[in-house]
Amino acid sequence: MIGAGVAVLLGGIAYANIAFKRTEGVTVNTEAIQKRNLEAIVSASGKIQPKRFVNISADTVGRITELRVNEGDRVKTGQFLIEIDPRNLRSAVTRTEASLQAARSQVSQLTASIESARASLKLAQDNFTRQQQLWKGGLTTREQLERAENELKVRQADLRAQEQQIETQRLRIQQEQATLETDRYNLSKVRIESPINGIVTRRNIEIGEMVMIGTMNNAGTVLLTIADMSVIEAEVEVDETDIPTLQLGQKAKITIDAIPEKSFTGRVTEIGNSPIQSGTGQATSSAQATNFKVVVQLDTEIGDVRPGFTCTAEITTATRADVIALPIQATTVREMVVNEKGEIVREPSTTEGRRPRPGGVQAQELKPGQTRKELEGVFVVRDGKALFVPVTTGIAGEKFFEALSGVKEGDSVIVGPFSSVRELGDGALVKVEQAAATRRP
Repeated sequence: MIGAGVAVLLGGIAYANIAFKRTEGVTVNTEAIQKRNLEAIVSASGKIQPKRFVNISADTVGRITELRVNEGDRVKTGQFLIEIDPRNLRSAVTRTEASLQAARSQVSQLTASIESARASLKLAQDNFTRQQQLWKGGLTTREQLERAENELKVRQADLRAQEQQIETQRLRIQQEQATLETDRYNLSKVRIESPINGIVTRRNIEIGEMVMIGTMNNAGTVLLTIADMSVIEAEVEVDETDIPTLQLGQKAKITIDAIPEKSFTGRVTEIGNSPIQSGTGQATSSAQATNFKVVVQLDTEIGDVRPGFTCTAEITTATRADVIALPIQATTVREMVVNEKGEIVREPSTTEGRRPRPGGVQAQELKPGQTRKELEGVFVVRDGKALFVPVTTGIAGEKFFEALSGVKEGDSVIVGPFSSVRELGDGALVKVEQAAATRRP
């Protein structure tokens, strides 16, 4: 009886061990691979800016005497905005007008003098002709003839001088007219009008303040900034690793932090060729991320937007329709042994359970033609074991990779837990706890 009991006990223990070994394995979650529509998206943040804006500066020095706009006001082309004290420039215009009038009056006087000089010249010519005739008849003296000739030369010289004076005065009139035009133009600068339709987004001055004009070493006073918000852009900073995937014309979705309940569409219109520089004007150091400016022009006008609003742009760089989609969390990297054809060399079936040797034959000595190589792949559940399968991926969507090779629709891949995926070895026993249920988009 005792021997029979011991035999039964030993048989029970053996059965329990076999049953335990059959159920032993790493607990994992799996997901069945499906075909999906994928979009590769580059996300970047930045600021909303108008496509066209104008910084209005002063063209003349003076004190602000009139100011008709405030920040946020909408203005139209030609609308009066600011006036700078015009008294000095107006006095210059009046002074030049008076000088021009005096020059014109002097021309009138010179014109009358020329007429008198021409009459005197005519008398001198007649007298000289008469003296010549009398000299031929012996009726006058040589002294009278020479006196008449000299008088004629004096009158000719006097007429030439008068004509030169009037020509000089006419040139002076032209100069005064040019000066008057300059003075009137300078006077017009005191009245500043809007060059575009838009919104006053910045006002840096108040009535009574002095404004300065710009010089080579000193920027002038920016009085107002007017932005044309009919066409707005999102200027975002994109990491250098994403720049090669961007192209002009790609679609984008823009969300604005100040308008959280809406999103807007746009297209890429500019991709920077040089990295964004730091605030000091120097290129970013190697320790800092290298970003490039990308401009996305929005398709529609937004009434409530203001320049400088923070925004996020999601740029669609590629799309794939009805392709094998691999969950991103299923992908991992393993160092495997491959032969000269690039095929994985696996050790004989293992039942070591929870933590088999990673890479199978890696712990063994390599045979001729075999090498160790890091491969990207997934673990596919087959016959209760995790089989590492190398994969080639295409574009990356938000949650899925495009699988170009290695897996097929319906394969059950291990997606978690993360610690289990990280520690799994090729051929490890697994126990599927639950299957992830994901719907096809």
